[in-house]
Amino acid sequence: MLGLSPGKVHRLIEDRQLLAVRRDGVLVVPASFLLDGEPLRELRGTLVLLADSGFSDDEAMRWMLEPEDALGAAPIDALRAGRKAEVRRVAQALAF
Repeated sequence: MLGLSPGKVHRLIEDRQLLAVRRDGVLVVPASFLLDGEPLRELRGTLVLLADSGFSDDEAMRWMLEPEDALGAAPIDALRAGRKAEVRRVAQALAF
């Protein structure tokens, strides 16, 4: 979907511009993390915040995709709706 080499996609994952988890031994990235063939711009800061808060990639993926009561939606859906600051406030509160 990105039209990039696997090496470039791995760099995006390492740089926290994307998040991937292994499914049956293969790294997968949810389509909802992409917009117009590019990583969702608002995703990186949220992923860095979650990593800094001690979330593993699996935990961060689960949090991003599951409905969050404080947001009334899954965090990725809230990010896609332009609610970046609200998502990050909720993520930051999880660290405490």
